[in-house]
Amino acid sequence: MSTQPVSSGTSGTSSSQYSTGDQLTSLGGSNSLQVTGLASGLDTNAIVEALMAADQQQVTNVTNQQSGLTAMNTQLTSIQNALQTVANDAQALGNPSLFTPTQTVSSTNSTLVSASANGSAGAVVGSYQVGVQALASASQRTFSFTSPSSADTVTIDGQQISLAAGASADDLVSAINSNSNSSVWATVTQESANGGPATIVLSDRQTGEPPASGYIAVSDTAGALTDTGDDVAGTDAEYTINNTTYWSSSNTISGASLGASTTHPTQGQGAQGTIPGVTLNLNGLTGSTPITVNVSSPSVNSSGVQTAVQQFITDYNSAVSMIQTQLSTPPSSSDPTVGTLYGDSDLQQLLSSMREQMDATLGGLTGGVTSMLNVGVSTGATTGTGAVSQNSLAGDLTLDTSTLTSALQNNASGVQKMFTSWSINFSNLVNNEAAPGGDITTRIQGDDSQISYLGDQISNMQSANTQKEDALVQQFADMEAALSQSQSTSTWLTQQLSQLG
Repeated sequence: MSTQPVSSGTSGTSSSQYSTGDQLTSLGGSNSLQVTGLASGLDTNAIVEALMAADQQQVTNVTNQQSGLTAMNTQLTSIQNALQTVANDAQALGNPSLFTPTQTVSSTNSTLVSASANGSAGAVVGSYQVGVQALASASQRTFSFTSPSSADTVTIDGQQISLAAGASADDLVSAINSNSNSSVWATVTQESANGGPATIVLSDRQTGEPPASGYIAVSDTAGALTDTGDDVAGTDAEYTINNTTYWSSSNTISGASLGASTTHPTQGQGAQGTIPGVTLNLNGLTGSTPITVNVSSPSVNSSGVQTAVQQFITDYNSAVSMIQTQLSTPPSSSDPTVGTLYGDSDLQQLLSSMREQMDATLGGLTGGVTSMLNVGVSTGATTGTGAVSQNSLAGDLTLDTSTLTSALQNNASGVQKMFTSWSINFSNLVNNEAAPGGDITTRIQGDDSQISYLGDQISNMQSANTQKEDALVQQFADMEAALSQSQSTSTWLTQQLSQLG
């Protein structure tokens, strides 16, 4: 760095008289501090940095502590969310609705005949042979359409459609289909060619045999529609249930009861009938081989219970794995956000208590279902002749579906009582830790307060360090100025003495 010599007429100098030397960035990061010319030959920047190193290390230590707490809270929040999910799953296993008896209705060929329960009152238990000889169809009438030369009003089953002069077949079809009160659907099956008429087919929106008075009554004031005579009357579905023949205007049949064949309004045969409590959908003809529709006795929905248990197990294993990962990750000397929950005693105790609840025998229960082990929920084989897995050793749960199914078949009420008692104990245990206001929330709130306090401490330390750094820089600048002045004076005296000699 350069120095500025003192003139012979100068009796004193200040630090401001010296040219700017190397820059020194302040520890606070906001100022670019400078030291004047180094008359001493010393690297005063390095000296200031060395003198400030211990103070800056204190800031770094507190910053690392704050980063570690922030990372810990992030992990605790993730664990808390996972545990809340597990607690909700456990509570679902104790919900009485899970064990509400339900009936299953099945068909041996749902492609041709599908069946389902149609209400909460229940269906008549049994096995029914259903045959389909004919499907219900809708009445159709075909018309040729000529664009009207003047305004036209088309009336279909009492619903009026207004057409402007020059309207097209598509205009009429669009007006019919967009009318929610219309009794028919319309489609253009042949476009007009070379100025000739188009072809429009009208079909009833409801299937079934029409009344004897006729079907799809059409009139229009300008003669745009002309009946081609290609009219098809709708038909009823013809089907049998346990060899009794019935008819229905719809292919979806529900609401009626089985009984003796009654008189069809026009054909003199059986009227509509169905399996009480069951909706039948006739989708195709069965030929000579009927379809079997089975209605089971009311019972607990085993598949629903199994799904709920498996959901609990999946979320339980996920939460346990998350906690174990944090417990086993050691701290890092270079990254304060790693290993913040290493060996955490609270979480270790929680895992231990959760495992105890999974194996616990519940008091006050009879009938052989007194623990989760009795319904097939366990950690699998960790010893003995069975295959040992690392997941089992880690405490992951598995479900033996055959054991659960057997328990539900033999003692569904016992399984329900066990789940009810167990779910209360387990969800209370987990919620004490993970629910809002629980132990984890208390920890997070305490850490948040500490994080805020450390932030204030860091800010104060950085401010103090900046002031100390500025003072050191100024002291060295003053020293350099004094030294430079001494050197200049010495040079001037030497020159004066040489002239005297």
